[in-house]
Amino acid sequence: MNASPLTPEALWPRTLAVTRHALETGALQPITTEARTVVEAGATFQVRVLGRVALKERPRPVPAGAAPFNPFAHPEPDLLLGDVAPAHVCLLNKFNVVEHHLLLVTRDFESQDALLTVGDFDALATCLEGLDGLAFYNAGEIAGASQRHKHLQLVSPLGPDALRAPVEALLPALPGPGRVVSAGALPFLHLLVGLGPWTAPAPGARMLAAYRLLREALGLGDTSPYNLLVTRDWMLLVPRSRAEHLGVNVNALGFAGSLLVRTPEQFDAVAALGPLELLRQVTGLLP
Repeated sequence: MNASPLTPEALWPRTLAVTRHALETGALQPITTEARTVVEAGATFQVRVLGRVALKERPRPVPAGAAPFNPFAHPEPDLLLGDVAPAHVCLLNKFNVVEHHLLLVTRDFESQDALLTVGDFDALATCLEGLDGLAFYNAGEIAGASQRHKHLQLVSPLGPDALRAPVEALLPALPGPGRVVSAGALPFLHLLVGLGPWTAPAPGARMLAAYRLLREALGLGDTSPYNLLVTRDWMLLVPRSRAEHLGVNVNALGFAGSLLVRTPEQFDAVAALGPLELLRQVTGLLP
């Protein structure tokens, strides 16, 4: 991958420039949705309904005996933002639902089931320095991963009211580093940890320590599926037990407060059930 090094200062300007170019060339193909909201427990959940054009799109069948296609092995040049030290590349999500959706991909193949490393978090820290948004990781297919090649993801703040994620409205006061808490407003198994001041040294190392603390506190095995949400200030980990409920597939963005449904009927079902109960049904359930 011959992409120029990416610095925090260059991340946002390059995101905007590459997005404009990728839209002009057709390399970037945003998925059409209708944005709706459901208010529950004081949080405004975003529920996007796929447009008719998106519903007609189907993945091409893989010939029998062919190896699965890996779009991250040789990403399209028009989608690349640049290399991120120590061993990652940053690119646009080709089929984005939200604007400015970035992927942070390992240059060499690593499995999406693999544990995150200090290298992953050092690269993520570089990107979060340049974009104070929401990062997330879908650990395994049950957690919503659609590609086997390890990749973290980063989006600009989802809102509302400048929140990086709607779920921030439901989080308690953040504990200091080294302490885990749960949010009483979230009715599913999870744990939350504060990361301390962003200006403190070594944010990558602090994120790695927080990640290990959450995994240990929740008793996760090396291959247990989970979703991880990360901002400059906090980290939230949610163990997963199922990929979907009511036919709605849930990934980490769902736990951030942003869901995607295929039809208006699915939206009605989610609104009737409540987003929090939908999320509860796909996690490790509370006792």
